[in-house]
Amino acid sequence: MTARGRVSALLPDFPWDTIASVKAKAASHPDGIVDLSVGTPVDPVDPLIRTALSSVAEVPGYPTTHGTPELREAVVAALKRRFGITGVDPAAVLPAIGTKELIAGLPRLLGLGSQDLVVIPEVAYPTYEVGALLAGARYVRADGTTQLGPERPALIFLNSPSNPTGKVLGVDHLRKVVQFARERGAIVASDECYLGLAWEGRAVSILDPEVSDGDHTGLLAIHSLSKTSNLASYRAGFVTGDPALVAELLEVRKHSGMMLPFPIQAAMTAALGDDAHEVQQRDRYRARRVVLRDALQRAGFRIDDSEAGLYLWSTRGEECRTTLDWLAERGILAAPGEFYGPRGNQHVRIALTATDERITAAADRLTS
Repeated sequence: MTARGRVSALLPDFPWDTIASVKAKAASHPDGIVDLSVGTPVDPVDPLIRTALSSVAEVPGYPTTHGTPELREAVVAALKRRFGITGVDPAAVLPAIGTKELIAGLPRLLGLGSQDLVVIPEVAYPTYEVGALLAGARYVRADGTTQLGPERPALIFLNSPSNPTGKVLGVDHLRKVVQFARERGAIVASDECYLGLAWEGRAVSILDPEVSDGDHTGLLAIHSLSKTSNLASYRAGFVTGDPALVAELLEVRKHSGMMLPFPIQAAMTAALGDDAHEVQQRDRYRARRVVLRDALQRAGFRIDDSEAGLYLWSTRGEECRTTLDWLAERGILAAPGEFYGPRGNQHVRIALTATDERITAAADRLTS
């Protein structure tokens, strides 16, 4: 390993390992910790989805990398029904073993290397950077095309609604990115895992006709069922968009054996075909957001962006680790904004993913 070099040496320290002492402090609270640091679902998986999962538990054969026709058709129907996305070919749908895996591997799967530039948001989910590093590519943080000057990036990552900020990019902004990418031969990969969790205004897909003019060339939209279907443990995601790009990803993933288990495909098909459980889960998060947002503001926090998603991007106007300690003294654990880039160093990300009881406990501690 020493002679060949360790792949892990290319990567930054795993961020969550750096807040162990703060977590221990929060856990020492007499009424227990309220962990609002990781956006992991806490609510039960809908019975309809569990039934679909178990219904094919006896199937012994290998699943297909491309996914069942039923799953791909369910994706197309759900995108149109829920988000108004039209023109998606079922053949241009590819299930993924969770979207984190897909994002981390995407630059390499697309053949990027040391001569290529990957653009990531200035405040961003860390896995975009990791994907560039694993491919040996250069990366730059930029929120606008003018920041790139004469550069000709190979891949532009977008994330709207954003993790961690909850910021939503408008149609005009998305159209400018698409136009810029097409002029310079770049691929746009839009992480839309929080698209179904818009609280203020409208969140729009990169594939929306208002953005793409019905042409998906060079565009990839990445979606997850972890959020509104509570399927984080199932590792259920997919990518769709440009048929040629999806076909290339499929070919590489077939050779790599990167296939989603068949019972998970059945569960996804059921989840995508039912909107009632999604509405119910959105309502849960909406109610928790109201309670937590009010308490944070009463405690002197300013909440920036946060129009959508599962987080409140919050600041007390101080270094984020200082805020983290202040919260930990009250038994609350959040994520420091510096995890997401230098521009996040005065914010903390506070998740809505806790039970009603724990959200109420956090609100009481913040305002007592």
